[in-house]
Amino acid sequence: MTLEENYLENSIDRAAANIGEVWPLHSFVTANPLSGFEDQPFHQAVAEAEQLFGGRGYPHPSVFRQAWESGQIDPDVLSSELDAHGFDEDPEPSLDEMAASESAASAESESATDEVDRVLSKWLAAFLDHGSAKWSMPDREQGFYAAWRGVAPYDGELPNCTSPSDLPDTPVGALEAVLSDYPQGEWETIFEQHLAALPGWTGFIKQRASDDADPWQSRYPISLTDYLAVRLLIADFLEAPLEPDEHSTDPVETDEVPLPEVWLTAWEKSHRSRLLEQVSEPAEEPVPSDETDRPAAQLVFCIDTRSEIIRRHIESVGPYETHGYAGFFGIPMRYRGYDADVAVDACPPILEAQHRITDRPTGDADAKHDRHDRWQGVLDAGKQLFKTLKSNTATAFSFVENVGPGYGAALTARTLLPGRVYDAAHDADHAPAHHEFCEPSIDYNPDSVHDLREGLMLEEKVEYAQTAFELMGWEEFARLVVFTGHTSETTNNPFDSSLDCGACAGNPGGPNARVLAAICNDEEVRDELRDHGIDIPADTVFLAAEHNTTTDEITLFDDEVPEGHQADVAQLRDDLAQAQDRATAERTESMTDGTDDSVRETQRRAADWAETRPEWGLAGNASFVIGPRELTAGDSLDGRTFLHSYDWQTDPEGEALEAIMAGPLVVTQWINNQYYFATVDNAVYGSGSKVTQNPVGNVGVFQGNGGDLMTGLPLQSLYADAEQPHHQPLRLTAVIHAPVDQVTEILREHDQLVQLLDNGWIQLTVVDPEQDDAPFHYQADLEWESTGSERTPAEPPVQAASDD
Repeated sequence: MTLEENYLENSIDRAAANIGEVWPLHSFVTANPLSGFEDQPFHQAVAEAEQLFGGRGYPHPSVFRQAWESGQIDPDVLSSELDAHGFDEDPEPSLDEMAASESAASAESESATDEVDRVLSKWLAAFLDHGSAKWSMPDREQGFYAAWRGVAPYDGELPNCTSPSDLPDTPVGALEAVLSDYPQGEWETIFEQHLAALPGWTGFIKQRASDDADPWQSRYPISLTDYLAVRLLIADFLEAPLEPDEHSTDPVETDEVPLPEVWLTAWEKSHRSRLLEQVSEPAEEPVPSDETDRPAAQLVFCIDTRSEIIRRHIESVGPYETHGYAGFFGIPMRYRGYDADVAVDACPPILEAQHRITDRPTGDADAKHDRHDRWQGVLDAGKQLFKTLKSNTATAFSFVENVGPGYGAALTARTLLPGRVYDAAHDADHAPAHHEFCEPSIDYNPDSVHDLREGLMLEEKVEYAQTAFELMGWEEFARLVVFTGHTSETTNNPFDSSLDCGACAGNPGGPNARVLAAICNDEEVRDELRDHGIDIPADTVFLAAEHNTTTDEITLFDDEVPEGHQADVAQLRDDLAQAQDRATAERTESMTDGTDDSVRETQRRAADWAETRPEWGLAGNASFVIGPRELTAGDSLDGRTFLHSYDWQTDPEGEALEAIMAGPLVVTQWINNQYYFATVDNAVYGSGSKVTQNPVGNVGVFQGNGGDLMTGLPLQSLYADAEQPHHQPLRLTAVIHAPVDQVTEILREHDQLVQLLDNGWIQLTVVDPEQDDAPFHYQADLEWESTGSERTPAEPPVQAASDD
């Protein structure tokens, strides 16, 4: 790489730093769209993002007014916050002031830059297509710039481009040619403006180019250098300005915290106060007198907010314990299901997959295997024939005449009888589920073909099992332990993966649960765990399960349960059905006017192709509690709280807590801010109404027929109607049950966490069990404030707060 090329690459990397990464729809990952600004205070970040992207950073004044009038904002807390920031007015005049300061929306006008966006978006959609196009853009394997250079002369919208020879041979050469009249010191500013013009496409390219395992990137490479070379050449042909508008680079004045953030903080502190009232002192664990005191089963769920509701109802129907753990169950794996076309990374995006796991048919399940393959073969042949006839110009008219009546009947059934369609799709007699005849390939099996080795070595199995139990603070095991992943079920929904497990990168969590269950049932693993102080009783059996968050059905993968545990499983299955009834009754209250059969209503929603809101997903998420279940057991948290099991008494060195804070806490912040920004400005940080969305290339959606790739959640996932948000846009409140000095020491070792806290992206409270469960609120610079409003410095170690 020459010095010139190195300078260009570094300039582009710096210019792209503020653009958040965007994942494809088939593995939608919720992430903070302002992740590039997390090194700045929140109010400064949203101001600069507004200048760069045009998106608002705070809820509309009408949303604050609704929260105020409904009692979600405590009057005393609000008055205190207004006074602390020098705002003397009462709440009502304050709301009026915010409403008056809202700038009127400027009329949109077509400009040369808009034309650049439109032409470029057309070629990006063609090149980045993930297999949905019938006629692919030629020469994609040569890379984006080379492929575009070959077809650009045939684009009638580019004047004076008649031959590939009219264009530089390489993207670097193109950038040098277009920018030859500009000083190098201005290049980075030009790059930043052009990368921010289409942040959706830019974020998608940034994510794809950074993923070495992406098969599409390997086959059809693209880089931000390619992107900028094509964009600036198109701008040059269309005589669009290359430099940003002079006002768009003016420094943002953000010394003072603005009035909307004062209201937001008051709302968040009001929520925190209500949450802390529910987080009661954990009860002392009774010492079992005999085996009958063991819980009937222990079920481990993802920390996902939707798990909170079903966990509460499971605990109410029988002697069950539930626990929370990140939904990939600690296994950073790349998974390929039976019949799947590609493998997927089933772990958080902040981790790299370390193991390759494949579903393989077992030798003793040939009948189910054959029945599944026959049925799937019929379905696949029908789908392929349907697709071929529908898209073939020679058969299109006869296809409509011959197939139209049957197709019309199918559409009618989906419209008028979605419940019946649901029943047909779940007919296990025709197509046994994969887990009935397959098992995950967990045993170590290296080869020289794949980048990742298959399976896990014994020491790795032991490590993952040990980590799981230590992070959750387990010291007792029931006869049944059920690792419960989660998935969602929906129809005609481009954003269906956003409803699956975020910890599994927008994929179902069942496969991860099956892997950990298989590991824990391994006798060699149990022997090694015993040497590490984890003694699993001989009668404990580990199962996997999957929670369908649309219907709240929990499917047990129990095909190999020993005969002596069959009665336990049967009872558990009955109780899970009862919990499903209760959970769906609670959830459907917020989505319908009431129904006598809530389970059937959720099944209808899952199969109804016209349903824009099959479930609420993680809408409403506002807090994250890290601590024992006793803190929140019996309390309804309305499905708004992430719950991670943790017992400080089993973690004297704080290693488990450090892992939770450095991993799940960061990921939940991503999720929370995705929902926050998509709610406060859905047009910029979300994806608008599903009604006007157009899927593009199996990678994302447009609003209308072109333009930028939309980056966030649709309006229907966040709003009850056009004016009323269902999601309360609050920044994440984290509550940790642990000694405050231990939390301080962990923060001291993690600059990223301190940055998120100091800059206001996360609000943190520690409930200190060594100080009578007194709450301490994080301020900044590793300092805490007790409920007595006294600052507690990080050094020396925290003692009980007292007046000086």
